[in-house]
Amino acid sequence: MGTVDEGDAMEVAAASGWPGSSRRIHLLQFLLHASKRLDLRPIVKYSALEFFDARFLPALPRKMGFCGARSGRAVRSWLVEPLRDSNLQLFALVAVWIASKIHEMRPLAVKSLKALSDRIIADQHFTCRDFADAELVFMEVLDYNIGCTNIAFIHLEELLIQFREISKLGDLVNMDVCMEILDILYETEDTSWLFNFACPLAASTLVTAYVISVPKQKWEFPIIPWVQFTTSYAEEEILKIVMTILMHVIKPDEIKEKNKRDFSM
Repeated sequence: MGTVDEGDAMEVAAASGWPGSSRRIHLLQFLLHASKRLDLRPIVKYSALEFFDARFLPALPRKMGFCGARSGRAVRSWLVEPLRDSNLQLFALVAVWIASKIHEMRPLAVKSLKALSDRIIADQHFTCRDFADAELVFMEVLDYNIGCTNIAFIHLEELLIQFREISKLGDLVNMDVCMEILDILYETEDTSWLFNFACPLAASTLVTAYVISVPKQKWEFPIIPWVQFTTSYAEEEILKIVMTILMHVIKPDEIKEKNKRDFSM
């Protein structure tokens, strides 16, 4: 088994503490707001969130050399030196742009993104050339890896289709409710970490939407055993995530604290 030397440990610690909880959540809310303004299809929105939150932000410190001289500076650009909030918001829009190129027959035009950025980025106006430069930086940070199959929304969509094929109760579970749950989970770091586990999160989101959407007197379908069988994840693991989601989505703060004491996560 390998060991982590002091320099590596410092690099990991620095990366894990950046960009900071409140700053990161603000950026995710910005991306969600931009997605709504652009009326993006769900797959584009959630792919953009995956690119930006799960890949770009964690990799940026290493690529910029934030973690010390040992990391070097693989990326050099005025867009990251210095790194302002407005520049990070530009990169969030670039994530949307890249996602649209992957999933849309007619990707978003850079002029549309520039027009939106002029309205919602307060501190700076970016040109179309700036978007092109930012896309290059974004791709360099991601090492040009833009595969996007392991996304919670994709697994969720597949599960809901299967559920509707075997039970009429599936028609009572609205995909909009499922997506509202996913969006709410981006509110805090206490829940956004769940997106690191795409498939169990999708299964747990479906169970949560079932509990919220289907009248209790119609709870006749064994939803948890079915998602356990379909995804091969343990029932206990799914239940833990469902409890985490429910405590965040529908429980008042005082009940959250009681449930945390009664249910060991």
